Amino acid sequence: MSEQNKTIVRRLFEELWNKGNLPVADELIAPTYTHHDAATPDTGKGPDGEKKRVTLYRNAFTDLRLTVEDMIAEGETVMARWSCRGAHKGELNGIAPTGKQIAISGITVCRVANGKIVEGFVNWDALSLMQQLGVVPELGNKVKVVAGR
Repeated sequence: MSEQNKTIVRRLFEELWNKGNLPVADELIAPTYTHHDAATPDTGKGPDGEKKRVTLYRNAFTDLRLTVEDMIAEGETVMARWSCRGAHKGELNGIAPTGKQIAISGITVCRVANGKIVEGFVNWDALSLMQQLGVVPELGNKVKVVAGR
């Protein structure tokens, strides 16, 4: 079962996110799917929510490419460690296109039941993305911490 679940999650990255094949969300995502990601706006539940999430990022990064670096599965749980690259060519949540190349990484943990993803937990480097886009300044070695004040 774990290998079948890994195949489902691989398709999520390859077909839905990398190729932008939105109808595949209906095959992979359960209608009750819940997405947990504090760094991304809530786009709703189920396949439609995931389609909106994919569209948001693929419109902002038209050459978006996610690479699964590692994948581990046990029972209903599949963990994928991934990296992502792309050029900021479209608006992203009010951030005008910068044309800048970005490279970030993250981890996605999916729970798969009856051949569909029913829950997803995503943790990715949103701070680095904002720094690479120039929206948030990068921290340097010039930061001073004064104790006791």
